[in-house]
Amino acid sequence: MEIYLLRHGIAEEGRAGGRDSDRALTAEGREKLRRVLKRAHDAGVRPGVILASPYRRAVETAQVAADTLEYRGEIVKTQALVPDASPQNAWDEICSRRTEDAILLASHEPLMSSLAAFLLSSPALQLDMKKGALARIDCDHFGPAPHGLLKWMLTAALS
Repeated sequence: MEIYLLRHGIAEEGRAGGRDSDRALTAEGREKLRRVLKRAHDAGVRPGVILASPYRRAVETAQVAADTLEYRGEIVKTQALVPDASPQNAWDEICSRRTEDAILLASHEPLMSSLAAFLLSSPALQLDMKKGALARIDCDHFGPAPHGLLKWMLTAALS
């Protein structure tokens, strides 16, 4: 399975009294996401399912991905992708969809970096997932612990 980890794009600053989960993407955030995802589309990225944190900026990121990658399915919102979720919970979500050839997860830091390290069986790995970054990790086994292979990572600065 191809697993695509997509960190949400640049979002609004938090407002006094506002909820972090309500922060929306900025116009700049959307544009940088489109650039990254256009490159991914040109490289043949076609997820069979898109999962997203229920936070607004992650759902909006997933929608930009769906539009750019020509995904026609529903975006599945899951608590397993909120910022402080555990990589194991995200892995359980991935495993429940093991029949898919490709899956895209739209989420946040610190989960994206820790999930990448978890998928690569390298808990000490430090990965700098910039806003709008997209990483591909391939996993062929769906046991209790993954053994993935990092294929590539794309950031807005490279697109």
